[in-house]
Amino acid sequence: MNNKEIMSKNIKYYLELKNLTVKDFAQQLGFKYTTVLDWVNGNTYPRIDKIEKMAKYFGISKADLVEEHKDDAQDDTALTWEDLEVPMPYGGKVPEELKHTYAILAKDYFKQHPEYLNKNENNENEK
Repeated sequence: MNNKEIMSKNIKYYLELKNLTVKDFAQQLGFKYTTVLDWVNGNTYPRIDKIEKMAKYFGISKADLVEEHKDDAQDDTALTWEDLEVPMPYGGKVPEELKHTYAILAKDYFKQHPEYLNKNENNENEK
């Protein structure tokens, strides 16, 4: 994946996380809609000042926008509901329309709190 494609994928991810359209995002940051659309489509790459402004807006580091991230499907460190030791809401079944939202929230949380990903490892060390 080249740099423009990586940036495109990451911007799309954070737009979805914030439930923003490209148009709304462009307006809120004072960027031209067509410029942001080019970034989202992987046609062009933003200047560093624009990357900094986007990172600040999303509350992330610049690296979160410019670096390729491991595919979540390959992430074998992900916690399950059993790891959380609490009953799963919705009677054990997540409604289809909420699955994607829950996945995004969980990914963002564990990205900000990676110390919880090694929960079992830490518990074994304490014994």
